[in-house]
Amino acid sequence: MPQLSDRASAITQAKDNINNGEFYQTLARRVAMETESQNPDAAEVLSAYLKQEIQPYMTQLGFECEQFDNPVAGKPPLMIATRIESASSKTLLLYGHGDVTDGQAELWMEGTHPWKMAQIGDKLFGRGTADNKGQHTINLMALATVLKQRDGHLGYNVKVLFEMSEEVGSTGLEQFCREHKDALHADLFLASDGPRLNAATPTIFLGSRGVCQFRLRCQTGNGARHSGNWGGVITNAAIRLNHALATLVSKTGQVLPASLKAPAPQGLAASIMQALPVGGNAGDPNLNNDWGETHLTKGERLFGSNTLEVIALGAGNIVKPVGAIPDSAEAVCHLRIVPGTDWENLVANLQDHFVSQDMEDIEVIYEGGYNATRLDPTHPWVSFVQNSMQASLEQEVTVLPNLGGTIPNHCFADVLALPTVWMPHSYPSCNQHAPDEHILVSVAEQGLASAAGVFWDLGDAWPC
Repeated sequence: MPQLSDRASAITQAKDNINNGEFYQTLARRVAMETESQNPDAAEVLSAYLKQEIQPYMTQLGFECEQFDNPVAGKPPLMIATRIESASSKTLLLYGHGDVTDGQAELWMEGTHPWKMAQIGDKLFGRGTADNKGQHTINLMALATVLKQRDGHLGYNVKVLFEMSEEVGSTGLEQFCREHKDALHADLFLASDGPRLNAATPTIFLGSRGVCQFRLRCQTGNGARHSGNWGGVITNAAIRLNHALATLVSKTGQVLPASLKAPAPQGLAASIMQALPVGGNAGDPNLNNDWGETHLTKGERLFGSNTLEVIALGAGNIVKPVGAIPDSAEAVCHLRIVPGTDWENLVANLQDHFVSQDMEDIEVIYEGGYNATRLDPTHPWVSFVQNSMQASLEQEVTVLPNLGGTIPNHCFADVLALPTVWMPHSYPSCNQHAPDEHILVSVAEQGLASAAGVFWDLGDAWPC
């Protein structure tokens, strides 16, 4: 039997973490920690995940760890782990988040539970398996393997930033990055979050669509009034709100105001998007060919276009309705944006729009969001990671100009001015944020191989 090269041996050993049970045991221990950042009673366990779980692991790898209070008072902490081999060496910055969404234990299928990891076939079930405990566990295990194979010398420095509030909008992360620029100084950024294009397609993406969450509110000041006694002579807030929404998005999902529309996809990014397959895999939702910007391909619609989604809508009591005209109505909306969108003037633009529609009674309340980011696909860091993964997996790797969803990439691309590549180890139907969240063992194994290959190759040749 031919002897494996050092690189091939590192990849084999990284994948062995699946077969020897190390990956399962480590991830199960992390999943068992109920790190719900939306839960006000979870402050202690959110901190413990960093101090009791991550810090000991990183210390064994030669990292120095420091935990920091969130710059936003009362919000979960952050940690920087640093491993410096030489002050003159290049530095790679990694990232992960240990917080998760609400467990929703009562909604999981029989045999699974958010805080007790279970394997059924190729699926590992548990809250955080896909988002994000499983993904950063894969990267850290791969890094540990390469360190061991290289006798403790990578040939470059590594810093890792962990946060515990990603699922509540990465509260404080941007400010933290601004305040700790020196500590986070690096040359390249690599992280894993979100899904690959589909379960069978290894993928990297170079940024993400941004998101602006805003609330539209209509209030009449009349209180709830009998629909028979007052119907026809007083304003119905629910009707006003629904007409307001209809001026923003068409009945088939097209964004209507010019100020909310995306610039047309162009250049290499557009060419990449046009060739991307979307949907059609097991567990995927049914696509609507007539929804959204139908002059674009599905790939351009998902990755290169703005969309306006109503994610919550309310007036009166839908469960126990009474015969009254509602005094108020509200809608919570997500505007998913691509680079080039005038998102900073969103509120002013919406207010001007409603004035032009004779709807000054519609209040616009901005609730936060992230800017859109996208690394130039021709950047050498992109081809380096793609080629490394293809060599490790012996399979073509797809490049997405940006994720369709939103992650806090602006903190790294804009605030820290780093070339950003994301190497996801999950897939679109992983049920993240929902009951029965899971990661695929087969994808995790590919993730271990991919990450080990990239970490190894960086030690041989820095890309830029």
